[in-house]
Amino acid sequence: MFRSLVNKLCFNNLGYGFHTSASLNEVQLLTRLRVVDNSEIGKRAMAEGKPPKVICVYNKKRIGYIGDRVMVAIKGQKKKGILVGLKQTQKVKVPKFDSNNIVLIDDNGTPLGTRIHVPIPTILRTILKERTHAKGADYTKLLAIATKFV
Repeated sequence: MFRSLVNKLCFNNLGYGFHTSASLNEVQLLTRLRVVDNSEIGKRAMAEGKPPKVICVYNKKRIGYIGDRVMVAIKGQKKKGILVGLKQTQKVKVPKFDSNNIVLIDDNGTPLGTRIHVPIPTILRTILKERTHAKGADYTKLLAIATKFV
């Protein structure tokens, strides 16, 4: 009540207001991501200024961490991806990035692109090797197309 009254009295006449909530750096529903591989759909979406948005995070907390699979809406299609760099505060020895980065994959874990343009954390090797199944998704191909590790 007091906040709305202050905004009405002081800041509406000046044409600007102030924000009282903290910014969220975590990957959750409707978070915009940056495609960092050279897949055709990713390049077109980033060139048009319409980055993909998260529509599902595949874990129990519904907050994405490094190495998690997410489903994104990109160019009117649903695609899956792996989070390879995040803005949020990370565990020890995991670098913090300036943007939330994603690599697009298909259903069996094969990357849609042939190269990853940004460095990815070395901790991602152990995370993805643990999640690779003999019958399921194969994330070792994603590690093979990475050019740099941090």
